[in-house]
Amino acid sequence: MTGVGRVLVIVYAVMALAATGRSFVQIVRRFDEAPLAYTLSAVAAAVYILATLALVLADRPGWYQVAWVAIVFELTGVLVVGALSLLVPSLFGHDSVWSYFGMGYVFVPLVLPVFGIWWLRRSRQHPVAVGEEHS
Repeated sequence: MTGVGRVLVIVYAVMALAATGRSFVQIVRRFDEAPLAYTLSAVAAAVYILATLALVLADRPGWYQVAWVAIVFELTGVLVVGALSLLVPSLFGHDSVWSYFGMGYVFVPLVLPVFGIWWLRRSRQHPVAVGEEHS
């Protein structure tokens, strides 16, 4: 993996660390204040971890599909949670990673899956027929 793919993996890894740290602290210290928001932050962290791993291993069997599922799930989560946090803010109690379309993370959660999908489409590995050689 080189160039844009490497940068994408680095950004996903940073988001995984940030979301994991945030959700851990939120759940340990104040889970009773906003269980939905803090659970969503933990889900976001798990998705970022899975997406990072899947992007790194995307050239191995099955991992390309896992990357697609993780990134589409992430985009769906950001859009749904972002919209709900604007329309029904009382539902969450506190912000999550995906609240307000990731405003607390400078909208990286909104833009990142778009770039992830773009990169997956651009870097799609075409299967090699049995007996063909790699060049």
